Amino acid sequence: MMADLNGPTNPASPVAGQRAASATGGPPAVDPVAVIRSRAYITALVLAAILGIPISAIAYGFLALVAAVQRLVFSELPNQVFGGAVPAWWPVPWLVLCGLLTGLTIRYLPGNGGHSPAFGFKAGGGPPTDGELLTISLAALTTLSLGAVLGPEAPLIAIGGGLAALTVHLVRKDAPPMALTIMASAGSFAAISTLLGSPVLGAFLIMEAAGISGMTLSLVALPGLLASGIGALVFIGLDNWTGLGSFSLALTSVPPAVSPTLATMGWALAMGVAGALLGWLIRWVGLSLRPIVHLNRVLVTSALGLLIGLTAMAYQLISGHSFTQVLFSGQDALPELVEHAADYSAAVLILLIVCKAFVYGVSLSAFRGGPVFPSMFIGAALGIAASGLPGMDLAPAIGMGIGAMCAAMLRLPLTSTLLSTLLMGADGVAVTPQVVVAVAVAFVITNVLPAPGPKGPEPARPNPDEQRSGGSS
Repeated sequence: MMADLNGPTNPASPVAGQRAASATGGPPAVDPVAVIRSRAYITALVLAAILGIPISAIAYGFLALVAAVQRLVFSELPNQVFGGAVPAWWPVPWLVLCGLLTGLTIRYLPGNGGHSPAFGFKAGGGPPTDGELLTISLAALTTLSLGAVLGPEAPLIAIGGGLAALTVHLVRKDAPPMALTIMASAGSFAAISTLLGSPVLGAFLIMEAAGISGMTLSLVALPGLLASGIGALVFIGLDNWTGLGSFSLALTSVPPAVSPTLATMGWALAMGVAGALLGWLIRWVGLSLRPIVHLNRVLVTSALGLLIGLTAMAYQLISGHSFTQVLFSGQDALPELVEHAADYSAAVLILLIVCKAFVYGVSLSAFRGGPVFPSMFIGAALGIAASGLPGMDLAPAIGMGIGAMCAAMLRLPLTSTLLSTLLMGADGVAVTPQVVVAVAVAFVITNVLPAPGPKGPEPARPNPDEQRSGGSS
């Protein structure tokens, strides 16, 4: 069923021309238009559309399971036990369990549970093998459902790409690299089709992170977008059918937009600087703890879970707000934070930023997940805290904060701009100039600052499974 997109049997094919040119030392002579018109590519489009259905359904089921465990552990169970307000200490034992289960999964199962989020967002490097898919799924499930501060986007991208690649291998064991790349990318697109609020935004995130450009972009984008569109329909259909939720990021209440002013443009510069410095500190925490994690993966990860739980407990005791604002990715808490922005004092917002940023850095060091949603939540809190400054308004402040933090943590300026502006809906157009300035400043400063974390090599890893893996653990 899977045709050879590399066209080795046709000497007149575009890729055959590329090989011939490479053999003679000349530039590649690939005609993407000819490849797109080929029968093999049409077959790939059909297969991408078909794969988009089960992969997006699996992604929806994974997100539904994470939400169900979170609701059971942190809402239903304590309500049954205490019959009222959840005590501040409640997350502590669950975060220890989170660290224990995640550490055991990474230590004893193949694949390290995916790449370490401390090194930033990654979407390339090839899809995981079938043996690594289980480890990635389990490590992400324990991390996300039991309170660590990371998002689901990176595991879903890996799972979607791995499932698509596995399907291709089952259909044709000797599938060419081009076919594998296209179908794995389509699977990743489908897995996060509506997670960020738009199929196009999820696709853009993957393409910018993986550095897809030129001919590869032309060939990968169409199957990926097709699978993403099919996946979005599946997410909507499953939401209507099951009633479990849409699992798509959206603000229920958007502050009214205002026209850009000299004051807000000036504050955009300051927000970019603040986002870059805060992002550097978060990455420093994560990278500095990694050598300690490698001394004893299970014990240290459990201890870090305890530290996260204690931080969340302290936030509730000091602020009077729920510890859930400090825990988890921030995807569900972000709309509520923006809607009730006026209910938070500057002191509470600063406390929330400090606590969330700290546990985010701790989570980066040892747990498994993505960096997008915690960055957005911290950026929004930073913007709300800055909205009371002279000449500043709430809408541009939130947009600038999200954009600056995403640029600092993801180091993807175009995606960071889209994340913050599209999240604001129709009002996003009005805040785009300020967001662009904040993102540009944060991105430049992030790349100018010295690399955070230890300068020397990491200690030897006692985990033989980690030594086997080719990826960063």
